[in-house]
Amino acid sequence: MMIRLHIPDLSKLRVAILHRPHATVQSLRRQCKPIGLDVFDCWPELPPKALAADFVFFDADMGYDAQFPWNTGEAPMPMIALIGSEAPGRIEWSLSQGADAQILKPVGDGGVFSALLIARRAFEVRQQMRDEICVLRGRLSQRQTVVQAVTLLAAAGRSEDEAYAQLRQLAMARRETMEDAAHRIVLAAQSQGGLHGKLGKH
Repeated sequence: MMIRLHIPDLSKLRVAILHRPHATVQSLRRQCKPIGLDVFDCWPELPPKALAADFVFFDADMGYDAQFPWNTGEAPMPMIALIGSEAPGRIEWSLSQGADAQILKPVGDGGVFSALLIARRAFEVRQQMRDEICVLRGRLSQRQTVVQAVTLLAAAGRSEDEAYAQLRQLAMARRETMEDAAHRIVLAAQSQGGLHGKLGKH
């Protein structure tokens, strides 16, 4: 079964072209105009207003890290590389910047619309994966905190099962999650007062 993806309306979106004055810029502008994009070009660095851009085209041939007002690979919008030289070092640098799509130079009369759609989709997928990874890391951290809390409780002479049961009772008594109870226990153990004497405070 073929899944049909919705083609978004790109009109009125803002596009920054980070490229030295060149015929490439004019070609991009010509293609962006019928799409209805609001385009501005700049060189050698992105101005502060570029942070509000919806897309950024950037020169992969003469680009460098300091051109971007964000950490390497952390662009807050889809990035499209303009590639003239296919030297491995330039391609590697382009990828490190988080290029979501590319257009080969010299830029002709087509390719911008498809590059925009591909870049947007790739960016959304990458952001979704990043969010999912953050959630999974959070869950893993919570699980490790529960294990640590059970270990601390078991250190008082209880079995692991008894320690886990105590953790559950503490959570129920305070009407909090097991993870929150575990976090409280670990913090109590790390504080100067130690673990004992704080677990029973509800």
